[in-house]
Amino acid sequence: MNIATVQNNGADIALIHSSEELITDVQSALDLIATVQYETGCHRIVLHKTAITETFFDLKTKLAGEILQKFINYQTKIAIAGDFSAYSSKSLRDFIYECNQGKDIFFLASEHEAVEKLSHL
Repeated sequence: MNIATVQNNGADIALIHSSEELITDVQSALDLIATVQYETGCHRIVLHKTAITETFFDLKTKLAGEILQKFINYQTKIAIAGDFSAYSSKSLRDFIYECNQGKDIFFLASEHEAVEKLSHL
């Protein structure tokens, strides 16, 4: 895992790059939040969707809700970057849409869009 920080529009944002899955369950999400906050002081994170287990995107598992609730509890905003068009689930599309209407969790096509979104909150 590589953590870089960028500052955009006065906001410090952690960019996380990894060739392996970093979030596989609730505990690994908590570990990621703690690591990022300890190493960078950032409360805004951009993470590529490939760093998250595919189980997350199956809403029947309830893993997405449990994990994203931890980000909210720890006052950490997250933007997940990637191509979500491969998912055919209407409930997942609705979930992504609703998240993108809020202020804490976003699903965006690129890292650039994610940084822009998180820097204007």
